[in-house]
Amino acid sequence: MSTRASSTDDPKDRLTLLQGTLDLLILRTLVLGPQHGQGIARAIQESSDDELLVEHGALYPALQRLEEKEWISAEWGVSDNNRKARFYTLTKAGRKQLIAETSKWRRLATAIGRVLGPEEA
Repeated sequence: MSTRASSTDDPKDRLTLLQGTLDLLILRTLVLGPQHGQGIARAIQESSDDELLVEHGALYPALQRLEEKEWISAEWGVSDNNRKARFYTLTKAGRKQLIAETSKWRRLATAIGRVLGPEEA
């Protein structure tokens, strides 16, 4: 997963997110209901105003990891474009994990904001 640091698509301008961030974003996306992999990636990209781009090489291992932890479940279905796809659903354990991780992430972001100080005009 990467963030777009400028309007170019130059890989040098992308920043790697902290480990575990993609898991949190996937869990958050699934709060809205079951979704297939491409839909999850698109939802993250759209809700971040195209700043966060989820690459397939990161997405599918993360989905497998979350399924192994039983934070999400998956079943086969048919996508909007009539293709067979795995649809992922947030489990009760996943919802609990999302709440805990969201709290930790907000505390971390607040602490980093304090260290960085106010933005210069």
